[in-house]
Amino acid sequence: MADKQVEKKEGAPKAESTKASGRRERGRAMRRKSRRHLANLEKVESKKQYGLDDGVKLLKDVAKGTKFDQTVNLVMNLGIDPQHADQMIRGSVSLPKGIGKTKKVIAFCDGEDAEKAKAAGAVEAGIDDLVKKISDGWMDFDVAIAHPRSMGKVGRLGRVLGPQGKMPSPKNGTVTPEVESAVRDFAAGKIEFRNDKGANIHAVVGRVSFSDEDLKENITAFVDHIRRLKPATSKGTYIKKVCISGTMSPGIELQVAQS
Repeated sequence: MADKQVEKKEGAPKAESTKASGRRERGRAMRRKSRRHLANLEKVESKKQYGLDDGVKLLKDVAKGTKFDQTVNLVMNLGIDPQHADQMIRGSVSLPKGIGKTKKVIAFCDGEDAEKAKAAGAVEAGIDDLVKKISDGWMDFDVAIAHPRSMGKVGRLGRVLGPQGKMPSPKNGTVTPEVESAVRDFAAGKIEFRNDKGANIHAVVGRVSFSDEDLKENITAFVDHIRRLKPATSKGTYIKKVCISGTMSPGIELQVAQS
């Protein structure tokens, strides 16, 4: 009996090892890249910086073959120290050619301002009722605009809106007495940006269906805007790298990073 028990104990790890091996194989299968993606990777030279004209043309080439209009994303790696508050890069900007989609905007304001906000495109406007609605779990919106006089009550939503990047802030133009114009701008596609812990800025700069000229104009406008925000305390190279990519295409590094 003792020998049989020993045999069972010795055999158990083998069964567990087989299961673990099966999970690893399934994981490898899920991580396998499609033929289309592998072919696109061969078209993009990983260590090459492309001129803006060539970069946009290549982006459109590798974005072919999908059944939807891919979003064009831009990432900038900056020479800042995110741990220093005076080197944080944060704000909002309207791109000259838009981003190809509208946003759902709400406005924390009352009275005549609330009426104007709705007329400008806000899906919801108010203060007390809107604060309660969000506290109860409603989050079907992209951007929240707030009049300064409403912030005493809106501040209670910090734990809810903060982690999702939807908390109104004067730094990105979402706390303003000009609620009507802010709602109109953000509903039309005005974008917000903020550096992450790795000193990167992420932004949407259009759609693959945009003309080459429109994409180039948006990319140039965004990069120039970030360049103008260089902190006085930032030392060395400020813009280290700029890459563009489609939703389902590899990243393409641009020469505009040099500054």
